[in-house]
Amino acid sequence: MEGSGSGSGSEHPEGEASSEGSSSSSSEEESDEEQEEKESPPYCNESGGNYLPPCEHCRNENDQKEQVTPRRLAGGQFMVQLDAEGTYQCSITGLIFEVTGAARITYSLLSWSKYAQLVKKPWIVGGPLFDVRCSVPAVLGSLQFPHCLCLGGHGAGVAFKVLHVKGDGATIEPSAEFSASHVKWVVSSLSPVGPLIQSQQPLQYHGAVILYKAIDEHPSLSFWVYLATNNDSFIKDISKTVKLSKRKFVKIEKPPVCQKLLQEGKKYRLICEPEAEITPVEIEFVDGSVLKLKSYFEVYLEKPDDFTLSLVEQDSEETVWKAKLRERDWIHCEQNKNEQRRSKASVKKRKPALDILEEEELHSKKQKTGSTAGGTWLRENLVGAGFVSCDWN
Repeated sequence: MEGSGSGSGSEHPEGEASSEGSSSSSSEEESDEEQEEKESPPYCNESGGNYLPPCEHCRNENDQKEQVTPRRLAGGQFMVQLDAEGTYQCSITGLIFEVTGAARITYSLLSWSKYAQLVKKPWIVGGPLFDVRCSVPAVLGSLQFPHCLCLGGHGAGVAFKVLHVKGDGATIEPSAEFSASHVKWVVSSLSPVGPLIQSQQPLQYHGAVILYKAIDEHPSLSFWVYLATNNDSFIKDISKTVKLSKRKFVKIEKPPVCQKLLQEGKKYRLICEPEAEITPVEIEFVDGSVLKLKSYFEVYLEKPDDFTLSLVEQDSEETVWKAKLRERDWIHCEQNKNEQRRSKASVKKRKPALDILEEEELHSKKQKTGSTAGGTWLRENLVGAGFVSCDWN
């Protein structure tokens, strides 16, 4: 760790509630997410690769944590079983747990936009928002949240704290310390929590470009191109927005990591070769974590040919990100999506047939039961009347 969280935590809490109250807010979040399908976090590939790696300025940390791969649960949740005291890092989200004994920890990414009214200036969002639960809360000593800033080897002029959501309000709590990639917080109670930052200088962010292609019957091509920070909550919001759109989209898997840092307030434009219709012409970069509507470029090409997209910083003309897109990039994705739909439809069609078989089997059993019961009644009455002996089989 390179520094300590500055400030004495003098901010007054906006509301107090017990951890039980915070659990209800977590349940509301799950209902809002509508138990959305399990998906890889923003910077993971389909095989579940690691979160966005730090840049060359942020690779000076020698403190290696034991990596743990979580089990995926319903509703986008993760779970790890930690068997002994130690410090462990989630290989997917980058979240770090420090425990004094064995525990089972369940956690999920939440949306900052739901808690936008709790983030007050001069503080701004510094990384993902998590809801963390522990089977033995007393053993979970601290959490370290991945932040989305590049500190350039130092943290001068930057202050980190943590927003701790409690019921309908929140408290701003001091961080224990921070590093080039994480903000450490000593656990006070378990409810939604995430890092905040305050800076006297322009902030530089690790960024990524996320691509989606519209699926329709037209031969032309239409893409949505998002410019995002290294903030899993931010990019999860993008994914949810695209899913809820009236149009159908497929995600295009291209290396998302920006090769240059993004700076708040600077303008960026998207260039296409061969030329395409791109709207808007430029986007001023801001960390839109608390915004429900995220800015994006729309790219339209009349002919479905291969093309190259480049993100350029307007003032310096430096290329921030670049990718070559080929027809097979989206055809393969569309085919996989169609196969998944057919598979789901096939399962739904088979279910009624199984139900009919089950009903027939149940009806057959009832008939047999009724027949046996009828035979027993007849035998008992005949014996009682003296027509047959008791040993009649």
